Amino acid sequence: MYKRVLLKLSGESLGGPSGKGIDEESLAAYAKEVVAAAKTGCQVGIVIGGGNIFRGLKGAQMGLDRVNGDKMGMLATVINSMALAIAIRSLGVKAEVFTATPMEPMARYYVREKAVEFMEAGGVALIAGGTGNPFFTTDSGAALRALEIGADAVLKGTRVDGVYTADPEKDPTAVKYKELTFDEAISKELKVMDQTAFALCKDGKMPIIVFDVTKPGNLQRILDGEEPGTTVHV
Repeated sequence: MYKRVLLKLSGESLGGPSGKGIDEESLAAYAKEVVAAAKTGCQVGIVIGGGNIFRGLKGAQMGLDRVNGDKMGMLATVINSMALAIAIRSLGVKAEVFTATPMEPMARYYVREKAVEFMEAGGVALIAGGTGNPFFTTDSGAALRALEIGADAVLKGTRVDGVYTADPEKDPTAVKYKELTFDEAISKELKVMDQTAFALCKDGKMPIIVFDVTKPGNLQRILDGEEPGTTVHV
């Protein structure tokens, strides 16, 4: 169904039940899902947040200036990406971390052509460090990288099975959308991704599929053409 995808994971998803630190079981489970997808021939790029370790906005609340807080958040995404890359490699699939700012020898500097070449050779490219600039979320970074690498879709992994009219974890009357347009998502101020990410994907005609990444097999179901989540499109 898809030749190349950009999988977006939150940092909290690696933190397990607490959403903090790196949970070994969660890390292993996500690595298994990614490896299964890569072995089908789908080219996989991954962008992970850093909220399980440090979030720039939280740093601002602590008294840090926003620019340095965001830089710390970017470093947190590198740690998460390195952990997932190691877990993927342990299952027999090549994985490399590419960073928005130079961090050799810990990771490779992100160059679009190099990341694409690596994916075309069967490896999983984890693109870390956000956009390399403060004031941009990893959602925006995921949208940007998806467009750059020519992905067929952004797969946004969450703890719920799609986009709802309200937070289904708080409001039992919330109704799930099967599909949405970007204009609807923006006008309704749905909090699945930030407005900048929506705008980038809208301009680039890049669909976003929001799905429950905690349910085993869901990633493969999407690649097989099933619709276990919500699709946001032009």
